[in-house]
Formats: sequence, structure tokens, C-alpha cells
Amino acid sequence: MTTSAMSEKTSSEKTSSGKPPARTALRTELRRGIAPWTGLAVAVTLLAPLWSKAPQWQGSWGETQTELHTAAALLGGPLVAAAACWQGGREYRRRTAELLLSVPRSRFAQVTTAATPIALWAAAGYLLALGVVFAATAPYTGAGGPSLAVVATDLGYLLSIAFVGFVGGRLVRWRLIAPVVAAVLYVVLGAPGYMDSDTRFLSPAEQYALQGQVPVWWFAPALLAWTGGIACTVLLAHAARRRLLAVVPLVLAVAGGALIVDTGTDLFRDDPAVTRRVCSAAAPGTPQLCVKASDAPVLPRMSEALAGMFSRLAGVPGAPVRYVGPEADPKDGEAALAHVARGWGITRNKLTDPQAYASETALGLANRDCPDGRVSSDEKETERVSLTDDAVRSWLAGDDSTWTPEARPLVARLKAMPDPDRKAWLGRYLATRKSCTPTEVPAL
Repeated sequence: MTTSAMSEKTSSEKTSSGKPPARTALRTELRRGIAPWTGLAVAVTLLAPLWSKAPQWQGSWGETQTELHTAAALLGGPLVAAAACWQGGREYRRRTAELLLSVPRSRFAQVTTAATPIALWAAAGYLLALGVVFAATAPYTGAGGPSLAVVATDLGYLLSIAFVGFVGGRLVRWRLIAPVVAAVLYVVLGAPGYMDSDTRFLSPAEQYALQGQVPVWWFAPALLAWTGGIACTVLLAHAARRRLLAVVPLVLAVAGGALIVDTGTDLFRDDPAVTRRVCSAAAPGTPQLCVKASDAPVLPRMSEALAGMFSRLAGVPGAPVRYVGPEADPKDGEAALAHVARGWGITRNKLTDPQAYASETALGLANRDCPDGRVSSDEKETERVSLTDDAVRSWLAGDDSTWTPEARPLVARLKAMPDPDRKAWLGRYLATRKSCTPTEVPAL
């Protein structure tokens, strides 16, 4: 059989199969090479650091997405860029770059066919990590939900960085360019986080405050225009037959970046579903606890931790009838709850140290906010009030240890009081909670 006949036969077989050569090549690239390993590496790279500090984000959609976003940008981005860069330099390492000139497909089709598998597998790795962490935090969450806009921008960033890294590997013929690109990109992405300027929001690795906040509606389009516009500009400038077309995505990227910088911190607004107040059920003789909706699942544990303090304050004139979260400003008849953060004081909707929580809440009840110090020239009287506050805090929290040893006799005296006398004294004491004049505080 002649060469021309073999060529015609091969051509007829490809045509009869109904699969265009470009699609067949893409499917081959998706199954072979480093592309599948890139997806697995991205998933492992994101899940390993997140899983090591799961108590810090489990139970909060905002915390979960903040941690995932940071890991995807600072760890996943450099990894994808390095893999794509290595893929881009494949032909030069194999010394087959000259053969590409004889391929009938355009240069743009060649580049996109070779770079797309890295981008798609990177996105798949991110989505796998996303599904795992969301499934891990969902059983413990309160109000609110994940932000699809942040998911879209993270995916767009990983896709964009893959094409930029691939072009870099095509242009720089150096075997070590891939790890160098990863290291440089890590520094470039992390450095803007130390800036006060609003230009830091141009960095895909900017740590967004997603706890109780959601991005504005045009957040995703603007970020995608910025990162995607840069990637399209680089891709068209390198591979397009008419490179002047690269001006179009460049203008789009500049417009998106300008909008981001001009908006700055206003890119996010309060999420009413998370910040609204949720209170425990009202019961006779038991104060209500009111926290933001995202912490509502922790209310039963808070009530259990403060049950002893509430019983000691039962029947005391002027005792708070409601305790509010630290994000709220207590009004008359209210007191502030202790501040606890997930991963520190709260783990999977449980208080890690209920006794410490009760002690901190009691401290808020006994603490006097006097920024200029108590108005008194009598140091002895000032010391008396300080010891009294310490004794009251210790007794209310059921804590046997006081901060100052000199306050222990006062705790014993408070315990030894008859119940009616103790309630009357505590009523006079609570009436002076906001007083900074020591002589007004009753002696114990």
C-alpha cells in the first residue's frame, strides 16, 4: 500500500470515528501526564492544613470558607502554576518543540489543548476539598451559608493561574523554572496582605473577613474579570494569530481591577442572616441568653455553664435579666457574655472550658470600666474595691481560686452570709457596677 493510500485510510478512519483530532488530544491529555496528579495534589495540599486545625473552622461557614480560600490562594495557586509551567516546558525537555511547527492545528489550539487539562484537574481538586470541608462543617453550623461568589472567584483564580503558568513554561527554557515560579508567586500573593492600601484586594490571596459578612453582588464578576482578563491577555499575546486581540481582555482586567480598588473594604457587607440576634427560651427566674444567629447552636452549652451563676443571682435585686453577646452593647438590665472564638473557646459547638467561660462572664459583671482609674486619692479604698470585685467574681463563677490571695477571706465572708443578707448586699453591689467612685461600693 502506498504512502498516500495509508494517509487517506488514516484520514478516513478519523473522520468515520466522528471525533475531531483536538477533542481526542484533549481527552488523552486529561488521562495521562501530570494533569491527574495535579488534581490529587491540589486536594491533598488544601485538605492537609485545613484538617490539622479543623476545630477553628468547623461550625462556621465564614471561618470554613476563609480558611479554604486562603489555602487555595497561597498553597493551591503556586502548586497549579508550577505544574502548568512544567507542562508548558514539556516539548523543550523532550526536544520535540520543532515538531509542533508541522502540526496542522493552530498554535492557540495547541496551547489550550495542553494547558486545559491542568486547569480542569486543578479545579476538580479544589471542588473535592470544598466538598469535604463543607460536609465536615455542615452538621455544626447555625445560620448563614457558604458564599458561592467566593467559590467562583477561587475557581477562576486557579483556572487563570494554570494558563499563565503554562505560557511561562513555554517561554522560559529552564528546568528549574517551575519551583521558582511557585516560590515567587507565593511571595507575590502574600505580600499585599501586609499593606494598608486598598490595592491589596487585587491579590487573589487577600484574606476576606467572611465571619458575618458576604460580598457585594458584583464581587465575583469583578474578580473574575481581573484574574481571567490577565490570563486571557497572556494567552492571546503568546498564542493568538492576531495578538492585537489581547487588548480586549486587558481592558476588561483593568476595568475590573479599578472597580475593586475603588471599592476597597466596601466589597463586603454584613450578613443579616448571621448577625441577627437569637435568644434562649424565656423561663421564670432564669435570664435569657442572646447571641448572634451563627452561635445559636452553642446556646444550650452556654446555659449549662452559667447555671451555677444564675442560681446564685436568683432573687438578687438588680441582677441582669438578659445576657447578650460581646458584639452587642448591653442596655439597662443586661450584661455581656464572655467572648469565645471557635477553635479556642468553642469546638464543634461545645465549650472547651465551661468553668473559664463562667468565670469570664462573671468578670464582665463585676468589672468596672474606668479608663482614667477610679476617682479616689485613697489607695486603701481603691484596693478594697478591687478585692471586693475579685471576691464577687470568684463566688459567682463557683471558682475557689481568686486572682489575689487577699481576696480569699472576702469570698469566705460572702459564703458565710445568710442568704437574705447576701442577696441584699449583692443588690447594693450591682447597683454600683458602673460607678468608678470607691466610696460608693459597699464594703464586704
